[in-house]
Amino acid sequence: MEQQVPQTVAEEVQTLLAQAENFALSLTTPGWRLYQVGIILALIILAQLIKMVIAPRFHSWMRTLEGWPKWRLRTLVVLHKRIVLIVFVLISWAVVVTMREVTWPARSYLIGVAATLATAWLMVSLTARFIRNQFLRRLVTWALWAYATLYILGLLDTTMVFLDNLSVDFGGFNLTALAILKALILTGVLFTGARLISHTTSSRIQKNEDISPSMRVLVVKFLQVSLYGAAFFIGLKAVGFDLTGLAVLSGAIGVGLGFGLQKVVSNLVSGVIILLDKSIKPGDVISLGETFGWINALGARYVSITTRDGREYLIPNEDLITNQVVNWSHSNDFVRLDIFFGTAYHDDPHVVRKLAVEAAKSVDRVLSYRPPVCHIVGFGDSSVDFILRFWIRDPTGGLTNIRGAVYLALWDSFHENGITIPFPQSEVKLLRDPPASPKAAD
Repeated sequence: MEQQVPQTVAEEVQTLLAQAENFALSLTTPGWRLYQVGIILALIILAQLIKMVIAPRFHSWMRTLEGWPKWRLRTLVVLHKRIVLIVFVLISWAVVVTMREVTWPARSYLIGVAATLATAWLMVSLTARFIRNQFLRRLVTWALWAYATLYILGLLDTTMVFLDNLSVDFGGFNLTALAILKALILTGVLFTGARLISHTTSSRIQKNEDISPSMRVLVVKFLQVSLYGAAFFIGLKAVGFDLTGLAVLSGAIGVGLGFGLQKVVSNLVSGVIILLDKSIKPGDVISLGETFGWINALGARYVSITTRDGREYLIPNEDLITNQVVNWSHSNDFVRLDIFFGTAYHDDPHVVRKLAVEAAKSVDRVLSYRPPVCHIVGFGDSSVDFILRFWIRDPTGGLTNIRGAVYLALWDSFHENGITIPFPQSEVKLLRDPPASPKAAD
């Protein structure tokens, strides 16, 4: 790699330094240029003093606002942070208008430039707030500030020529600093647009009830990959990079990554399969091994499952494809639960079955249009064994708590009607030692 610095770069640098030196020398002699610089400094100090008076009152007023939409409150916060710049813009333009009416326009030229710069910086700062990503927002803000400053000062063409002359050769490909800067700005703008379009479209897709939850996630993921991928490749194309070589390079890299990232690729493919076959979707209640909970989100590599105790498990997509998964709400929300209990042999089993069914019906979450049933399943050592089956339609509300509620209803019903719930009892008999034989005494 050979770096080329043409002679024009040094010439441009010398020109810029000469202009800066001439401007600095003009400020050393008394005159309207020096007076305008003093006025600008005085306006900055005045803006700071006004901020010290206004900012606390403005902040106190914002704290009294209740019930306002969030976007209004955020706008007020943004304005509160930029009070100095806003005040400087207002008073500097007022000074410019006044001086142009009273004296020659040339005597307010530098103040007008300062007011124009401050206005451009303020507009860029406010507009950049629409970018959610903090790093991208700062990048775009600084780039637009630099562009506006160079354009207003009349140095844009000179700077572009200077950056275009800074180049590096990669074989037959010439990469200039200007091309890199254009690519960064264009990519930032495209990524911002892609993020905005993706966020707006995904919000509408998530609200569309005609699309299944799995298909919503798939469409959103595909849209995000397409938009961000297009923004990246357009940015490369703006630099002049040959995408044909990138395709060959990406193929070689893909083969190498295929061996080293088998699990990652497997999880990605498994995630696509899960979204396509609609076996699970956000909101489903599933069991995988000892993990029981409802699906919070479907990711590209994992599925987020929230359990009843508030823990969030990140299950790899591959485990959901290869292992046995119980989806309690796959085709419908109906879930049948079984509980076992036993009663004493002297209790009438017909009465026990009737009381058990009525006790289950008394619990709120037990479905009445799918009535509970109770059957004898065996005669144990100390009890007659029963099974009570009932249906619920809200597995997201938990299974252990509904079982506990039915057991408690059984306890109360059996206690009121004299039904006994036996428990194993052991009887211990102490045997005396046998009398000693005469031969043993001898």
